[in-house]
Amino acid sequence: MDGGSAHPDNAGMPDHTPPALPWQPDVTVATVVARDGLLLCVEERADGRLVLNQPAGHLEPDESLADAALRETREETGWDVRLTHLIGAYQWRAPESGRHYLRFAFAAEPVREIPGAALDTGIVRAVWLSPAQLQAEAARHRSPLVWRAVADYLGGSRHPLSLARHIA
Repeated sequence: MDGGSAHPDNAGMPDHTPPALPWQPDVTVATVVARDGLLLCVEERADGRLVLNQPAGHLEPDESLADAALRETREETGWDVRLTHLIGAYQWRAPESGRHYLRFAFAAEPVREIPGAALDTGIVRAVWLSPAQLQAEAARHRSPLVWRAVADYLGGSRHPLSLARHIA
């Protein structure tokens, strides 16, 4: 309808309907923190369940992926960490909600625990688990992304941090 609205009362009038926004997934980060054969995990409340996850969360505006991973780890576990590698990027659709997630998982080393750190709302506790303990709790994983990132990490997936460049 060349410039006009589809409604007959608006014939010849310009269409001021805003263009549809492009589809966008939720961009998240996760950190696989390893120490002495154990992995730093969080036990958190989600959708009425007590679930296990890596320190993870959403990317905030104007934040780099690396900064988001460091922030989420600090807020959810009370640990400062040093990122060492990018493990991988993961795309997943949550069947219950239909939401699409694009997650960037990083490997990290613990630097120091922050004494008395208050954890984010919903986080029950930070806990160190062996890979076998985490895998045994698969029914409690927040999503399949939890074990996929750990399995890739344990399988040696290590990419330079420079693959997740932030261009300011």
